[in-house]
Amino acid sequence: MTAAAPVASPDPRRWKAMPIVALAVSIVIMDATVVNVVLPVLIRKLSLTSADAEWVNSIYALVFAALLITTGRVGDRFGRRRLLVVGIVVFGAGSILAALATGAPALLAARLVQGLGGAAILPATLSTVNALFSGRERGIAFAIWGSTIGGMAAVGPVVGGWLTTAFSWQWAFLINIPVVIVVLVGALIWVPETKDDHATRGADVLGVVLSVVGLSAIVFGLIEGQRFGWWTSSANRLTLGSMSWQWTISPVPIAFLIGVVGILLFVIYERSRIKAGRPTLADLRLFAIRSFRYGSIAALVVALGEFGMLFALPLFLQGSLGYTALNTGLVILALAIGTFLSSGVTPQLTNRIGARGVVRVGLLLEALAILGLGLSVGLGVNGWTIAGWLFLYGIGVGMATAQLTGVILAEVPVNQSGQASGLQSTVRQLGSALGVALLGTLLITTLATALASGLAAHPTMNAAQQANVVSVVQNSAGAVIPQLDHLTGQSGVQAIAQTAMVTATRATVLTAAGVILLGLLATLALPRVDTPRQRDAGVEIGPEASTT
Repeated sequence: MTAAAPVASPDPRRWKAMPIVALAVSIVIMDATVVNVVLPVLIRKLSLTSADAEWVNSIYALVFAALLITTGRVGDRFGRRRLLVVGIVVFGAGSILAALATGAPALLAARLVQGLGGAAILPATLSTVNALFSGRERGIAFAIWGSTIGGMAAVGPVVGGWLTTAFSWQWAFLINIPVVIVVLVGALIWVPETKDDHATRGADVLGVVLSVVGLSAIVFGLIEGQRFGWWTSSANRLTLGSMSWQWTISPVPIAFLIGVVGILLFVIYERSRIKAGRPTLADLRLFAIRSFRYGSIAALVVALGEFGMLFALPLFLQGSLGYTALNTGLVILALAIGTFLSSGVTPQLTNRIGARGVVRVGLLLEALAILGLGLSVGLGVNGWTIAGWLFLYGIGVGMATAQLTGVILAEVPVNQSGQASGLQSTVRQLGSALGVALLGTLLITTLATALASGLAAHPTMNAAQQANVVSVVQNSAGAVIPQLDHLTGQSGVQAIAQTAMVTATRATVLTAAGVILLGLLATLALPRVDTPRQRDAGVEIGPEASTT
């Protein structure tokens, strides 16, 4: 498998299409940042449990991960602009449904629909950029793509927090609609249609089923383990309609078993279809490309740490420090500003130290920033301190994210860009879902343990009252903490819970820092890939030459 030659006659509309493509993918990022800020409000207003709160993020990422490969192939065959238009319309519909939700089931269903739309948008934009640009222009295009994401990520938390504080949480979803309209009109006017005229016909239905079942079962187990029991069934029973789980063993280990078996069967089945020359959902031979293989591993681990940290931080800010959604958005704005600013200088830095070097420096800054944030967490921490660490973290994100995407796709033939984009994005989204599930579970479990320990020393509360407080705080993911003294009629309970949230947040954020360091270690195996300057000089670095 060798890198495709640069496109001889680039489409003259490519630079008009670029802002529309970047804005389309940025809405996916904006929605994630908005939901993180608004999540504590959703917990209170819609009576979400901690598991529901994790699912609000995870079901979105899970649908993303499950369908990105499929949608990438659809775009290759039927047209990436067509896929983008369908995806943006579906995403807009999901945003409206989310704003109309009155409880957890309706909200989760709306997030699922948003995930469907996002699963079409992301591979359509990545493969469009990869197909329209080459050489030096491709590096510039990816930088624009990343900086636009950073800009929208900066707008998202503040606007979402302001709308939630000044009006209602529904507007945090409805704010997506103007962006949807702009992208829809712009795509129809300026984005050229690109496709792979030689794309294999046929569908891999069983491959889709196996991947969806495998990923869904694993994420279900990670999120629901604390509710249904990690091995034996707890007092909470899994109920589906009129049926209830009646066995002593918890459904969680069964879900893990189904998930692992599903993924193994998926890999075996895809390999058999490749050998038989039949259409496949995922061309696993892409992992033979060293940059794609190790870049994807790094992307998965980094996304796990990033999204786990961003799930925990707003809960801490609003639960322990009493921040409003707007104040939370203003603090997280620092992250987006750092991303935006660093994305603008990344191309020049890439020409100096190479894409691989930029990725490594970016990940190192991310890890150091999250480490500093974890060590700074406390009841007396100043918002400017948190914002400072998030700004440094954003600089690292801006350096690493777009360049890591470029490194992963650098040696992939253009006619397979849809499949490769879908596959690497699937890895990222899987990391996101696992991050919320794993680190979210760590946060809630540590919160419950620390709170139970603190309440044991309370002078007037009996064991039953303590257990009830722990249950309420755990189920609300800490969102109820600011009202605890009032709700319990006991003084000092809120302070104990705030301290417990500090302990849980610090443990979660420091773990996220360790996870991102693992992602940095994975980049040590990345090969050297050609920078735009090297391409212009005629230097060819194919997979077989990438040995450094």
